[in-house]
Amino acid sequence: MARADSVENTLGEVVRLVANEMVAEVCSIYLLRAGEVLELFATQGLNPSAVHRTRLRVGEGLVGDIAAHARPLALDDAQSHPQFAYRPETGEEIYHSLAGVPIVRAGRSLGVLVVQNRTRRQYDEEEIETLQTIAMVLAELIAAGHFVSPNEVQQVDGLGLLPLRVDGVQLTPGVAIGRAVLHEPRIAIQKVVAEDVGQELARFESAAHGVREDIDRMLEAHDMQSGEQREILETFRMFIDDRGWLERVREAISSGLTAEASVQRAFDDVRTRLGQSTDPYIRERLSDLQDLTNRLLLRLTGRAIVDPESLPEDMIVIARDMGPAELLDYDRTRLRGLVLEEGSAQSHVAIVARALDIPVVGRASDVLARIEPGDPIVVDGDNAQVLVRPAEDVLQSILDAIDARIQRRRKYAALRDLPPTTRDQVRISLNMNAGLLIDMQHLVEVGADGVGLYRTEIPFMVRSEFPDVDAQTWLYARVLDLADGRPVVFRTLDVGGDKVLPYVGTFGDDNPAMGWRAIRIGLDRPAMLRRQLRALVQAAGGRPLSVMFPMIADVGELQSARRLLDLELERASRRGQPIPERLRVGVMFEVPALAWQLDSLLRQVDFLSIGTNDLLQFLYAADRGNSRVASRYDSLSPALLRLLHFVVEKARPAGVDLAVCGEMAGRPVEALALLAIGVRALSMSPGAIGPVKAMIRSLDLGEATSFMRAALSQPDRPMRETLRLFAADHAIEI
Repeated sequence: MARADSVENTLGEVVRLVANEMVAEVCSIYLLRAGEVLELFATQGLNPSAVHRTRLRVGEGLVGDIAAHARPLALDDAQSHPQFAYRPETGEEIYHSLAGVPIVRAGRSLGVLVVQNRTRRQYDEEEIETLQTIAMVLAELIAAGHFVSPNEVQQVDGLGLLPLRVDGVQLTPGVAIGRAVLHEPRIAIQKVVAEDVGQELARFESAAHGVREDIDRMLEAHDMQSGEQREILETFRMFIDDRGWLERVREAISSGLTAEASVQRAFDDVRTRLGQSTDPYIRERLSDLQDLTNRLLLRLTGRAIVDPESLPEDMIVIARDMGPAELLDYDRTRLRGLVLEEGSAQSHVAIVARALDIPVVGRASDVLARIEPGDPIVVDGDNAQVLVRPAEDVLQSILDAIDARIQRRRKYAALRDLPPTTRDQVRISLNMNAGLLIDMQHLVEVGADGVGLYRTEIPFMVRSEFPDVDAQTWLYARVLDLADGRPVVFRTLDVGGDKVLPYVGTFGDDNPAMGWRAIRIGLDRPAMLRRQLRALVQAAGGRPLSVMFPMIADVGELQSARRLLDLELERASRRGQPIPERLRVGVMFEVPALAWQLDSLLRQVDFLSIGTNDLLQFLYAADRGNSRVASRYDSLSPALLRLLHFVVEKARPAGVDLAVCGEMAGRPVEALALLAIGVRALSMSPGAIGPVKAMIRSLDLGEATSFMRAALSQPDRPMRETLRLFAADHAIEI
């Protein structure tokens, strides 16, 4: 390659060498062109006139299939395969066996390298690995623009500098404006074959040591001393000490590859094995491993991870995916937003971004290929949109919206120390929902009365194995410590449905939302539930404790769960351990069947917490994860409000505390309706407390109650619009 003086000569030399070394009659290279077309760029053995004439769409023929699925293929009789596509200009009808590998970089197919033989030949694993190594070199040269212009696809698509909107999903709310910074740490590997294996091993060990020091410095930062951020970074640091992965790299170096090529090879092997998985946990671990690979390659090549001098003051980072440490490499005082082509709300990078109050839009399809460095970008996490190169009038309206948002935040901050009391002096309990230690810092910031819902499953979901009793005890005790005397309601493990534990996997339910989940798992696996209850009792250490069981559909389920809790209380007493000063037991009201068991249920609980998210989907048989029906039924429908009013009227004379902790509680209009039907305690995300408190302090609850009583007697009226008009007429802030 180094001696070749043109593209044709370079690729011609490659196919000749490969054909000779592998004793193949044919070796061909197909490269991806604009429009997802694979073009024959070089061949040894096929008709030379077919070069640049033969083209296949991605997915067409065997070559197209290799590119589409980014996986090797080896066949002893290729022509009998249903995917075989014959091109007469190539003269390939005389060749039977075929082996091909994708030319892949950064998870994307850039072309295909193929060998063929006339006889039926079984290609062995070592031959496929040889082709993959050559393909890796070709991928770096293609990415560097040696054969095809890297901007060709963008130019053909005509994107130019036109305004563009890219839709995605909300990973973190908020709105930000800045300049695009493309997160592309992957670099061309210039040298693949090692000259001195010992020296390459030493270079690798030195780079690994440097990465360990980088992560340790991050952990020493003042804002990393506690919380989920620190747990995530500590988990990430464990990757650099993983013996299996390190051994793969060392073996590759010993086989004669450079340290850079070996690191990339080790990662590509893992990606090939796990990259097709749809399990979110596995995909997020791949993101962490990609982060580590990038760091090692940058260390080995002497490049800076992030060059602050080249970055704008207001940065919007654009990436395919990221690990948490990669995000923390950027100056947090200049980082405004993040856009990902992949990602999920529970990925490590999303959790860290949420803690830093950075809006994130994920699953923004092909965003890296559609944005130029320095482009003005708007990240609208609230509406899950990315606006690229917005027009001046659009940009001004976004700036106005951001200013208004800042003003509202200041106003809500000023309300922090004021009580959530209505104009007619009714005190409402405002609590926040939490699920990570890092959420607890918001308790004082927003002036919440306590934690109305602590989702214990989230720490289980971000770990690689089920936490033991000691780990759980430490976590729950820390939550109570950070609450500093404010009440905390711990919901026992609510997994299943859309919440999968990485070490358990999916449960194979046809209808997961109504399948084996929450308390059903806990009662079928009592040892698991008992370990959690034991940890909660030990964590309380004599302090008050509130435990809530989710997804109760039958009073018998509550009684079974309560017996397990009583066993743990007896165990603690026998061992001389302190038991909770005051124990409160409650259930989540989210299954409609429980409404007809309230007389029995209310005699056995201290509180009820209404989970409107699941209650709404069960009431209307509308899957909230299905975009076609999720918004079909309004949370302010008279049917739902009447059901909630019925529960309120049952709980009040029974002396049972009642709260609403679903998303409905955090929206001012819905919160107004809940208060008007008799609810006096709400729990919501920390960011929703300010707007809801402002609504409460502008509300005359007596007037609202009378209005709601009349409105519910007229079921045909659109309740949402009716409430908005009522709020406007009575100067209620919604």
